[in-house]
Amino acid sequence: MTTALITGITGQDGAYLSQLLLGKGYRVVGLLRRSASADVVGERLRWLGIIDDVELIDGNLTDLSSLIRIMETVRPDEIYNLAAQSFVAASWQQPLLTGNVTGIGAVNVLEAARIVQSKARFYQASSSEMYGLIQQPVQNENTPFYPRSPYAVAKLYAHWMTVNYRESFGMHASSGILFNHESPLRGIEFVTRKVTDGVARIKLGLAKELPLGNLDATRDWGHARDYVRAMHLMLQQDTPDDYVVATGRTTSIRDLCRIAFSYADLNYEDHVVTNPAFLRPAEVEVLLGDASKAKRVLGWEAETTLESMVAEMVDADLARHRNRATI
Repeated sequence: MTTALITGITGQDGAYLSQLLLGKGYRVVGLLRRSASADVVGERLRWLGIIDDVELIDGNLTDLSSLIRIMETVRPDEIYNLAAQSFVAASWQQPLLTGNVTGIGAVNVLEAARIVQSKARFYQASSSEMYGLIQQPVQNENTPFYPRSPYAVAKLYAHWMTVNYRESFGMHASSGILFNHESPLRGIEFVTRKVTDGVARIKLGLAKELPLGNLDATRDWGHARDYVRAMHLMLQQDTPDDYVVATGRTTSIRDLCRIAFSYADLNYEDHVVTNPAFLRPAEVEVLLGDASKAKRVLGWEAETTLESMVAEMVDADLARHRNRATI
């Protein structure tokens, strides 16, 4: 039985990746950061019905000794480093924490793997935010990076260290430069969930307005369920490499609102208001990915349309609020 170790297992991507790997017969072990809210940290795994099928083990990306202990205990064949301080807006308020967890934390996992389990295959969750102030209208693996937030800078450090460990120590270490990917399991602080949750609350009469920041920023949005397939495929290749994972379609936040509100028979212009408090100190205006390499080498492409993903998210948020009302 192949053993996979997933950091960030309780996040959106960790939950969907766990579901995928369990379906392939893997033993799935997840690193769990000890928290006072331990009763709710597994909610995404519970939502997918797999909480009892994964093993959770205490550890922390900022503690190399705990990672070495975990490598010795678990002896993973595949390691997926998905854990991070992943909310871009918060990285300006917590730049050192973001650097320690998102940047140094990734290197701690690499170092623990190098010391204990150097033959394990390693996946690093890189981010399209590394492109930042875009240097090319469509971004691929050769596009220069220009990060525009502490989060993106930390991700870029982790990305290049993954390349360095691959080239210095011969490790099977790959990075997926994932563009924005969403789902009903997305955190409520992210704009897509903020929109679909807002639609649900307004539809059910629980709110009248949805405050947002820059409506003209555009992103390449896909479904997390599709994107974790790409992660797995990268670690099945004979040669490690870096891949852009994207849909090749960019949509503004304004159009995202239009799609989501229209699905609920609402007009977004009647409810969406702009609030300067939600504007970033340095905005990333446009992101659009070219995943042709992933299609050519991995045989991967996005299967879920933006419209069907938004519909799934709105339906899930409507169900959540209706369930709360009956409790």
